[in-house]
Amino acid sequence: MGRIDSSYDNGFTRKSMKAEMLDADTEHALAVAWRDHRDEAALHRLISAYMRLAISQASKFKRYGAPMPDLIQEAALGLMKAAEKFDPDRGVRFSTYAVWWIKASVQDHVMRNWSLVRTGSTSAQKSLFFNMRRVQARFEREALAAGAPIENADLMHKISAELGVPLRDVEAMNGRLSGSDFSLNATQSSDEEGREWIDTLVDDGATTSETVEDNHDQAQLKVWVKDAMSKLSDRERYILTARKLADEPRTLESLGDELKLSKERVRQVEVAAFGKMRSTLEGHGEALTELLN
Repeated sequence: MGRIDSSYDNGFTRKSMKAEMLDADTEHALAVAWRDHRDEAALHRLISAYMRLAISQASKFKRYGAPMPDLIQEAALGLMKAAEKFDPDRGVRFSTYAVWWIKASVQDHVMRNWSLVRTGSTSAQKSLFFNMRRVQARFEREALAAGAPIENADLMHKISAELGVPLRDVEAMNGRLSGSDFSLNATQSSDEEGREWIDTLVDDGATTSETVEDNHDQAQLKVWVKDAMSKLSDRERYILTARKLADEPRTLESLGDELKLSKERVRQVEVAAFGKMRSTLEGHGEALTELLN
């Protein structure tokens, strides 16, 4: 999906808001057509019908300063990811499933563009980023109403307890949200010959010996995995490869149709194959455990 520029934004939004409303049966049929037959017309209809949901979610993040067209674009990408991963047989409406993917996509975009320095990536850090100022403002209003201004240290502790995150994370996030980006190419002093801040950074990349050791370990691991795969039957190896190792994993249903098996039988063969591989790999003992950890 291309970038949505501002001149196109209003027309795109109006068109999306007028899209059809899908009932549960139609939605299910479209999702199945896309999942099992890669029917692009069905995907387009499903995405178009729920673009209004993506726009609605995107609008909730305008206060973070990102352009609305960019937010809509990220929301649309999240919607398409939801359509790609949605399983219509689980009995959940697509809109319910899609909301999580839409919000996750928009939130990642906001956090990536808030600062040149990555603000955070874990769920706890995201929660802190999007809720800290709201919780802080509430505590400050309560303190002001009580006539007892709250000290910053106490405020950080209260936010930590309220959001259930470590105090150090709250303090770090407060510093990032309060400060501004600083160029690493700036000199450490006004002297023209002062060295740049970037010169003080330590190279934390892997050393040559670590790279060689890692390459050796990965090669050994591939040998062990290949050996474990060789102990499977042709059908087990085929199913496991199609389900877990292919660039585009096959569905249980499509494999069942090809092999003349039920979805449940394909799943059972897959589980059994995993069990055999695990038993073979465990025979390599602690050496394999260290590599996989």
